[in-house]
Amino acid sequence: MTAVQPRRDVAPSRAALDPATAERRARAARRSRRRDTIEAAAWLAGVGGLAFMLSSGTVDVTTLAGLLTTLGRIAGIVASTMIMAQLILIARIPLVEQAIGHDRGARLHARLGRLGFVVIIAHIVLLVAGYALPTQTGLLAQTWAFVVSYGGPMFMASVGFLVLVAVVVTSYAIVRSRWRYENWHAVHLFSYLAVGLSIPHQLTDGQSFMTMGPAWWYWVILWTVAVGGLLAYRVVRPLARFWRHSIRVAAVGTLPDGSTVIAMHGRRLTRLGAKGGQFMLFRFLQHDMWGQAHPYSLSRTVRDGWMRITVKPLGDGSAALRTLRPGTRVMVEGPLGVFTDDSRSGDHLVLAGAGVGITPILALLEDATFRPGGCTVIVRARSEAEIPHLEEFRELAAARGATLHVLTGRRGDGWAPASSPATLSRLVPAIAGADVYACGPDRWVTAVMDDAVVAGVPEHRRHAEEFAW
Repeated sequence: MTAVQPRRDVAPSRAALDPATAERRARAARRSRRRDTIEAAAWLAGVGGLAFMLSSGTVDVTTLAGLLTTLGRIAGIVASTMIMAQLILIARIPLVEQAIGHDRGARLHARLGRLGFVVIIAHIVLLVAGYALPTQTGLLAQTWAFVVSYGGPMFMASVGFLVLVAVVVTSYAIVRSRWRYENWHAVHLFSYLAVGLSIPHQLTDGQSFMTMGPAWWYWVILWTVAVGGLLAYRVVRPLARFWRHSIRVAAVGTLPDGSTVIAMHGRRLTRLGAKGGQFMLFRFLQHDMWGQAHPYSLSRTVRDGWMRITVKPLGDGSAALRTLRPGTRVMVEGPLGVFTDDSRSGDHLVLAGAGVGITPILALLEDATFRPGGCTVIVRARSEAEIPHLEEFRELAAARGATLHVLTGRRGDGWAPASSPATLSRLVPAIAGADVYACGPDRWVTAVMDDAVVAGVPEHRRHAEEFAW
């Protein structure tokens, strides 16, 4: 096959753009502005807290003890702001999800958690040292005084810190690699308990906010938004949808590659707002599964009374889905993710899937808007027998005018088979002006994205969905 040299990604003038491409780029620009606004709001929330502290008249930097105490108070406000941002990022609020994306939000949540833990330790150490220095009581004695002598809220915060330590320890990759996802996730839920235990002492013992003036109300409002958003979209909304849509398992089947296909029916399912490429959290209310919610991508677009997922049995939870009984009720959260046609801004669409990431590509192929010849689909597996819904891919690609490449064989140095090495530039002549979507194992997705970089695809047109926890 003759390689086509990648051309530079030269943006055509607005007048030269067709209306569909112009609308996609305008939509991407709006999303970028919303993302910037959300990030700016998070920074301003913390700045507001520091401003109230500085204006409280209780700041002392003239002595070493006063300086340590002031730095400890600053660390506390910063840590609290980071926790609020974490809650907002993981609350699955549609406005935040659509602007930032679930994958990016989850990564930011994890980074803030690691950094925030360090800031919390600094907050504790600085305050203990600052309070102990003038009285010469010693660090251990002052720590004990904070825990037992300052009242219930401080004791609750101390217990919350110990709970947080346990959560952080289990979050390290070396621990997570030895734990089942279900066990790790159950422990991780205790981080919400740690947060809840830490909030009261900020309002009763924190010098910046304990006077119940404007600063107190400011802090209460911020925590109400963060915690309220989490409860509204992680608890209330799923329960409301559970009763409104009455989703039940309609049928369960097994494909030749071993994947489990679960069809569900319900009422007015299109009102869920799910789009091709997105995933949802499914909680199957069967006696041995109701305590676990797992993320699964839709394998076709949602109809008004029907939806479908296709799951490879890679873990205990996914393998157990074969035992689901028709009629089992289902609770859902989502849809989640920005791996959709709405994220596009280019004039050509490239969809690449491998392994467990093949099925969301099928749903995206069905849902995306493109002219005949405007989409290239790449499906990668060791053999055709391992590709779920391959015939549906062929039928849908033919019906929609998409080019389908089925690449099978042992993996080579890159993302393509060793027996027939290929690059995006060879398979897609118009690659530099395209949006590239890749979904599958993280190493494979990274290889595809690296190839897209070489082909001249800019960052904002590279969309990755990785399956890792």
